Amino acid sequence: MSEPTRAQSDFRAAMANLSAAVNVVTTDGPCGRAGMTVSAACSVTDAPPTLLVCVNRASRSHAVLVGNGRLCVNVLAGEHEDLARHFAGAANLPPAERFTDARWDLTGYGVPVLRGAAAAVLGRIRGRSELGSHSVLFVDVEQVRTQDGGGALVYFQRRFHSLGTQPAA
Repeated sequence: MSEPTRAQSDFRAAMANLSAAVNVVTTDGPCGRAGMTVSAACSVTDAPPTLLVCVNRASRSHAVLVGNGRLCVNVLAGEHEDLARHFAGAANLPPAERFTDARWDLTGYGVPVLRGAAAAVLGRIRGRSELGSHSVLFVDVEQVRTQDGGGALVYFQRRFHSLGTQPAA
């Protein structure tokens, strides 16, 4: 891997200061079960409900997500930093063991859904655009589950942070 250019380094530094929600994107189907930690996910429109998810094409989960065509964006609550690390590969937990935790509903939705997630947004990949190292997946939302009170897990300055539910003063 080559050294990043000055523009790339500056961009990465700027993006480290962009707070982002932490999600675990999951899938299951004919191509297998997979999950990965993603901070690049956001709404596109509510008419029809659509979101986008950016996934590195070098990720071993990329082909499984695209092949299955169906996914869940599990928006992590403040207490889920361990899951974020597991699905980012930082905990050296083998992929086959990532869904053995009782927090996962593996049967109710066709894809793994995290019990206790701040939100779980299930949908089908409508389209894909590729730019640089990533695919941008456009997802038609089919079902949404939300849960209040768990706060949020965000990524800021290359670290995880748990946010409570109290508004800033």
